[in-house]
Amino acid sequence: MIIGGTGLAGAAAAATLAELGYHVKSFCIQDSPRRAHSIAAQGGINATKNYPNDGDSIWRLFYDTIKGGDYRAREANVYRLAQISNQIGRAH
Repeated sequence: MIIGGTGLAGAAAAATLAELGYHVKSFCIQDSPRRAHSIAAQGGINATKNYPNDGDSIWRLFYDTIKGGDYRAREANVYRLAQISNQIGRAH
């Protein structure tokens, strides 16, 4: 079985298939599978908290997220995430 990518989806697929007895080969474009964006991030999502003098904004979070994803994310979805980021952490 060949898996393309070692982010969360690729790594989960590879692990699950290997547990089921398949011989799995994973391929990634990074120098190491641990550099996949979803693995390397490690901190969950950021939020625009608007603390005094921190320079935070929806636009800044949007841009940093798009840039961090190598400009491959869907911009409308990332912008919406930036807009509601404050409310996500308070959901529980």
